[in-house]
Amino acid sequence: MDFLRPSSLTEALEAKAAHPDAVPIAGGTDVMVELNFDHRRPPALLDLNRVAELHEHGRENGRVRIGAAVPYTRIIEELGTELPGLAMAARTVGSPQIRNRGSVGGNLGAASPAGDSHPALLAAGADVEIASTRGTRTVAAQDFYTGVKRNVLEPDELITAIHLAPAEGPQQFSKIGTRNAMVIAVCAFGLALHPARRTVGTGLGSAAPTPRRAVAAEEFLAGELNWDAPRALDDSVLRHFGALVAEAASPIDDVRGSAAYRRHALSVLARRTLGWAWGDYLRGGAACA
Repeated sequence: MDFLRPSSLTEALEAKAAHPDAVPIAGGTDVMVELNFDHRRPPALLDLNRVAELHEHGRENGRVRIGAAVPYTRIIEELGTELPGLAMAARTVGSPQIRNRGSVGGNLGAASPAGDSHPALLAAGADVEIASTRGTRTVAAQDFYTGVKRNVLEPDELITAIHLAPAEGPQQFSKIGTRNAMVIAVCAFGLALHPARRTVGTGLGSAAPTPRRAVAAEEFLAGELNWDAPRALDDSVLRHFGALVAEAASPIDDVRGSAAYRRHALSVLARRTLGWAWGDYLRGGAACA
């Protein structure tokens, strides 16, 4: 197995173009597990740890740009106020050691339906920046996933950054697992309120072949919320929102839970996160990560 070690983004893209079958590795929290269990034996690894551009974050056109290799710990500590939903999701990822190494870019590259960052990215309306020696393109997170552990990346492309608007309203994230910590999600749900646009964002995880939004639930809730003179939500609104979220799922039975359980759990998570987020909105604040 060859080990490629570029020191700049330009070198990394040139290496990927020359070795399209090379597997990118930064944190290694997914790739090394597959290698250790002999589930994968690529002809080459493309080490991105020396590519400084991938480890930076900043502002670009009023949005937050997060380099693909920025670890979860830094998202929590440095971006929790601007991106509360993503920071909440990052807190649920593995152990402190995993959070120190793993990144949103790695989560996107793996494209597992159970990836913890996906629901928050979908709810926030994130875009994925993709680059190759041919140029750079941007793909909406909702269009990035194409199947179970599959995405839109071409063989010569790398994920370089994620773009999100700073939260303009409360955001929430919740997941269910077989225990409280260091667990793969049985199902997960992300919610973001966008008061300036009078819209709602949602994201479902571990509930379909790919992470997805609950569009019907978003449209229903946006029409029910009184943004200018907010009041407590009727229980019927909470329940119907939860039902629409459950209907958006296409779960399976597996060792972590049944399809029926996942649908029920998603409806509960949807009601709870909406209650928390709307409560924050009533109090005139944003959810704290």
